[in-house]
Amino acid sequence: MRSFTFLFRFSGATVEITSSTCIFCSMTVCTSVGHRLEVTSYKTDRAMDHVLDIADSYIFTPYVYPASWPEHGALRQILSLWLLTNLGAVLIYLGLGALSFCYVFDHKLMKHPQFIKNQVRKEIKLSTTSIFWMSFPTVALFFLEIHGHSKLYDNISESSLGWSGLFLSIAGFLFFTDMCIYWIHRSMHHRDIYKHLHKQHHTFKIPTPFASHAFHPVDGFLQSLPYHVYAFIFPLHKGVYLSLFVFVNIWTISIHDGDYRIPGPLICLINGAAHHVDHHLFFNYNYGQYFTLWDRLGGSYRHPSALLGKGPHDHVRKLMAEAALAQ
Repeated sequence: MRSFTFLFRFSGATVEITSSTCIFCSMTVCTSVGHRLEVTSYKTDRAMDHVLDIADSYIFTPYVYPASWPEHGALRQILSLWLLTNLGAVLIYLGLGALSFCYVFDHKLMKHPQFIKNQVRKEIKLSTTSIFWMSFPTVALFFLEIHGHSKLYDNISESSLGWSGLFLSIAGFLFFTDMCIYWIHRSMHHRDIYKHLHKQHHTFKIPTPFASHAFHPVDGFLQSLPYHVYAFIFPLHKGVYLSLFVFVNIWTISIHDGDYRIPGPLICLINGAAHHVDHHLFFNYNYGQYFTLWDRLGGSYRHPSALLGKGPHDHVRKLMAEAALAQ
């Protein structure tokens, strides 16, 4: 239950009243004896998601919506969330994807025989289309979250474990989502499901960073669902939640960037780009998102070919050497 503070100005005097009733108001009332009573609407951090609140304050309220559309209106909130979700997702995808493509991705991989014609254009088209359609069910979940139906909280003091709870929640988020995505991803490879949903993503055998979001919308949403579900089951700080969402997008881009370098001790633990490209090439291996744990438990782990001198880079170098000799 939330508390709201109202300031009543009555005949020059100010009275502060705290209420636990969820009331949105901004009005002037005339009393029966002709006195003027002003009620000032509340504003609390818990009333809205921080991003929506900031967007309302600086963009939507002054420049976008008519004054007759209140900030608390469900239709306006849904429309605002939809705009923010699409804009944020596309900016992260195109912005970080472009940086990774320009400065991390090895463009020699585009000479690989399994790199298809106009692949980058196709990856971007599928990704942006998918982001658009995925935003609809995603917004429904965000709407529930900003209305207090999740276990998101604003202040560290609201966690019974304080800062320890915050760091434990990060570890819990990574473990929970990695486990769920492994099984969702693996189920997408079932023969009765694969051809309808996941096959589009595997069109790109030698992926670029722009393949990171190139999914059928249903496939993409189902694989993103654990990120939302976690916040409905376990307490999670709102700032951490938003940060993890950005991190997840960065990670997804990174495992498609063709940079197969992994610190030695972490090769057997982290599911990086070297592991994931083998998933694209060999289909039934390395389903994990961040870690190799569930692939090992599920019998689907494959040591990266790129780290054995048999990866896409090695194949391209061999072809280039053969071409040079032929000349």
